[in-house]
Amino acid sequence: MLGIDANERSITFRFAMYLQQYFPDWSVDCEYNRDGIEPKRLGHLELYPDSEDVEAKTVFPDVIVHRRGTRRNFLVLEFKKSTSRVDRQIDLRKLWGYKQQLGYEHALFVEVGTEGQAIITMLEWA
Repeated sequence: MLGIDANERSITFRFAMYLQQYFPDWSVDCEYNRDGIEPKRLGHLELYPDSEDVEAKTVFPDVIVHRRGTRRNFLVLEFKKSTSRVDRQIDLRKLWGYKQQLGYEHALFVEVGTEGQAIITMLEWA
């Protein structure tokens, strides 16, 4: 999938399927946005410097390891393809917000290479 520059959602879904086997007692979900029955929301993080929007936003983390229906949030991952032009600092700020505001124990940014460079090009714990 990386070698053909597949969509980021396809890549993260496949990764989550593999990750589930290492966390058999936890739920591994993609773009899951629930906190119990309420949507997961992050307060203002200044993701976009020119934005005047200060309201809390519903969030859709790429991959999470958690216990559904509880506030037990173990790991959150944000992925970015190396070909993306979006600033990586945006994902790193979101990861920091997930830890600070939603109680995730661990947060990891993963950049993956594409188009013949099917490797992890960057890992950064937030």
